[in-house]
Amino acid sequence: MGLINIFIFIGIIAAAVSGTLVGMKKRLDWFGVICLAVATALGGGIIRDIMIGNLPPVAFIKPIYFFVSVLTALITCFFYERINKLQHVIMLSDAVGLGVFTTVGANTAVMNSMHQPFLVVSMGLITGIGGGILRDIFAKDIPYVFRKEVYAIASILGAISFLITYDKVPHILSLYICLFVTFVVRVVSFYYNVNFPVLKTEMEVSKENRNI
Repeated sequence: MGLINIFIFIGIIAAAVSGTLVGMKKRLDWFGVICLAVATALGGGIIRDIMIGNLPPVAFIKPIYFFVSVLTALITCFFYERINKLQHVIMLSDAVGLGVFTTVGANTAVMNSMHQPFLVVSMGLITGIGGGILRDIFAKDIPYVFRKEVYAIASILGAISFLITYDKVPHILSLYICLFVTFVVRVVSFYYNVNFPVLKTEMEVSKENRNI
């Protein structure tokens, strides 16, 4: 499980960077930026643990996750200009984080004797995207996952791959398969600019037609 633990910290760092960047763009104060970073990094896992009755949530049992989030936020604040230019690196780290959080969420459901397929996939999804949704809600934005790019679908497909394989291959291998599937779907959709079509009203469609 050592490599998974390393990936967890990579995911936490990437999520905390994302929350910090949003907080700085919204011109929040230091406390606001740090709270946004922590919510992005740990929010999904906290929601998952509350929903399955795993109390207190792991984020409070292992405070190292909180301290890593805070330290990441502070470093990002000090090196904002440099870090903000590394969008592709951030995206790749974020994709790893999405894969790890999805894997941990789905695995947590199974480890708590919750083997219903819908529940396993839901816990993977909530853990994967919950922090980002909290970040955007706190920042008064429409959650990013609702309006652009294949993000949630990557998490769902990863959780399904875990669900299919966890009792057919060694457990650790099923975790890596979930991480890999989520990561690949997310990265491929980003680089090939794959997005779901935006739903438009008849008025918007007619306006676009008049502008052609």
